[in-house]
Amino acid sequence: MKTFRQSVILAAALAFGGIAVAQTGDPAKAILEAAADKAAAARVADLLRDPHTPVLGNPGGDVVLVKFVDYQCPYCKAVEPKLDKLLADDRGMKLVVKEFPILGPASIVAAKAALAAVRQGKYQAYHQAMMAHRGQLNNDIIFGIAKDVGLDVERLRKDMVAPEIADQLLANFNLARALKISLTPGYFVNTHVLAGVSVDTSSGKIDFAAEVAAARARARGN
Repeated sequence: MKTFRQSVILAAALAFGGIAVAQTGDPAKAILEAAADKAAAARVADLLRDPHTPVLGNPGGDVVLVKFVDYQCPYCKAVEPKLDKLLADDRGMKLVVKEFPILGPASIVAAKAALAAVRQGKYQAYHQAMMAHRGQLNNDIIFGIAKDVGLDVERLRKDMVAPEIADQLLANFNLARALKISLTPGYFVNTHVLAGVSVDTSSGKIDFAAEVAAARARARGN
């Protein structure tokens, strides 16, 4: 039987999925992006500095790249090698990962497992292994990958049902709604949206290194 939190998360995921479909061919992309930037400026702490959100790269980085991802999203995974290279090349960047499971029940299980992996100090290993997996997910794959990266699966399953895990996912859904993010992948560099508000955006064409460099220049007043 689903808990109340689980039911709310699944309902939110299905609702977001419906929004993504409805936006196909959206002619108001620029308006959505401007609204997302404005909302991000108003929610900067939640977006860039939430202490409960996993961070990769430099925790004290001078530029923050935020990604809203679903482990069943092929577009998220197609872009991931670019982000891995950027993390390796740019030691001054902070990468914030917002688990955003909008593609069904398996996505929610995977996101909960990822957040629970934080408690064993293996979030990055699990996250990267899940992003490297190709194809749809089921429980056998989700927990098989957990075992492969050295997680205690029995403990992971127990930690996944902690109220804090469900609360974090709900917080991510609420933040995404406030920021106009309705599909994956969603990306921000500092408080500027790069993708996630319109299906007209091609995330594969984003030059993340250039966007980070531009954000760094803006911060320095150049």
